[in-house]
Amino acid sequence: MPEPCIIAVAITGSLPRKENNPAVPISVAEQIASTQEAFEAGASLVHIHVRNDDQSSSSEPTRFAAVQAGVRRHCPGMIVQFSTGGRGRDPAARGSALYLKPDMASLSTGSVNFPSMVYENHPALIGDLAAAMKANGVLPEIEIFDLSHLHTARRLSDAGLLGERPHIQFVMGVQNALPAEERLLDVLLREAKLLFPQSTWTAAGIGRNQTIVMQWALARGADAVRTGLEDNIRITRERLARSNAELVELAAASVERFGRRVATVNEARQTLGLASGS
Repeated sequence: MPEPCIIAVAITGSLPRKENNPAVPISVAEQIASTQEAFEAGASLVHIHVRNDDQSSSSEPTRFAAVQAGVRRHCPGMIVQFSTGGRGRDPAARGSALYLKPDMASLSTGSVNFPSMVYENHPALIGDLAAAMKANGVLPEIEIFDLSHLHTARRLSDAGLLGERPHIQFVMGVQNALPAEERLLDVLLREAKLLFPQSTWTAAGIGRNQTIVMQWALARGADAVRTGLEDNIRITRERLARSNAELVELAAASVERFGRRVATVNEARQTLGLASGS
């Protein structure tokens, strides 16, 4: 039987706005509806950012709680992953919703240049977020924007703040950070498996790199692929994506082309070592 592959959908992010693509879900109700559509298309993990009414990034726990409640109500068993990313957010508030005990949360383990800003992750903040995730039983997804970020994650593990089986995501195609180059994915994956032999992994391609990075990951037996309007708002250069669900459908087709099958929520939870969902 073909091996299952998790499809993760990053529904909103912190940057794309309605004026970029009207399908980007901003309100709590829109995020829940968009997630349900993506779930029905095959996504078993949702990566959540929340926004203020003016579309700016938010860290408000009540918004995270409302989206989480809606996802759990309408998408039984789906893995809920909160973002602790820093674009447009007060560093002191980036972990403010972890007490809600989502299944997972993103954890960036180093700073990196973005196109128009420094994505700053101070060592003390990284340690605090890792400790909060551990205290709340939240599985980290380690966001790798640079090779050194793997070694920071290893030091967190050696300090007892991170388990031996994190989920690792390589982020490729952000200008000024890791370019989307296949040879670099091999370097990163080899280092990750040396430092964390038991880890699961995926790779995210940003913008026009989404499809090709997904293909590289599938060719190397990735445990998951990632898609969604956070990373890519287009189907082609000329056409915007109609929804997160449309991007998930394309990801599912890619999974099948590589001789895999789309993971069920129970299979996704088993792969990542998570308790069964409601």
